[in-house]
Amino acid sequence: MSGLELRELRKAYPEFTLSIDCTVREGSLTTLLGPSGCGKSTALSVITGIEAPSAGQIILAGTDITDLPPWERNIALVFQDYTLFPHMDVSHNIAYGLKIRKMPRRDIEGRSAELLELIGLAGYERRRVHELSGGEQQRVALARALAPQPKLLLLDEPLSALDAKLRIRLRTEIKRIQRELGVTTIYVTHDQEEALDISDEIIVMNNGKIEQSGTPEDIYRNPESLFCGSFIGASSVIPVSELYEDQQSSLHSREGLLFFRPEDVHLHGERPCSPCITFSGSQLTRKAYRGFYYEYFFSWKGHTVRSQGDGSLQEQQAYTLAVSADRCLILPEG
Repeated sequence: MSGLELRELRKAYPEFTLSIDCTVREGSLTTLLGPSGCGKSTALSVITGIEAPSAGQIILAGTDITDLPPWERNIALVFQDYTLFPHMDVSHNIAYGLKIRKMPRRDIEGRSAELLELIGLAGYERRRVHELSGGEQQRVALARALAPQPKLLLLDEPLSALDAKLRIRLRTEIKRIQRELGVTTIYVTHDQEEALDISDEIIVMNNGKIEQSGTPEDIYRNPESLFCGSFIGASSVIPVSELYEDQQSSLHSREGLLFFRPEDVHLHGERPCSPCITFSGSQLTRKAYRGFYYEYFFSWKGHTVRSQGDGSLQEQQAYTLAVSADRCLILPEG
């Protein structure tokens, strides 16, 4: 079996237990997504061998590596702070792992040059770490991790220390490099936008367990729990019991939570939909400018209904909103 398999993997602490079972496809970029403290970094520590599991197996490229020491697993890990060696120049930082493996000097120089070209830093060989920007340091750390040609690359929130604009640019670069090399990659983040942008698959974690896994579109459009739906993207949640009786019938349910996205909400009559869930007397309490659209916040029976528009609607006015029933999900409460 190629890729990575975590078979009933468990790591128990006095006040927290990680318990996951999943497969990461060979050559994919899979994101572990979840709030702080959900177990993402703990999972990486167990996969690398920094922490020993309490139970379960770790299978990498068909080989059981559960009991192997970290240096025999052929796994590379890039930390949040990059941990570059300040006394070494760029070239020596990248070559460090290759020298440890006693690779011939000519091969080391060739591999370093190849990676510098790949990360867009050709000509930076003799630069010192303090002479690099944050984004350049991140790319050097990535090149150093990739130099020994690992079977698995782990990235632990590698862009968290950078400003928003640079994060967007560099996550695109990371995806380009990962695709070009075809290395199986696990990317840890709590940033939902980042996960949706770069992932082939997303594993949503909560309280040490996997809530849901799937493609970014699957996770966004078909969340299986209120946690997943609320954590990824904006949404509105209305108890089905508070809808009008004919609308409950059209949903074939009188229990659970009606879940839908802001982009699917419109003024009643603005778009044809049948069956249509309507929210009459919704008062616009606030609108926020988002650049190329406005986000609307309506109050309906004490619940917030979110929508998007051009900003022409007036605050403190009442409107009738509508959303097509086929764009809604019924999620369990709790």
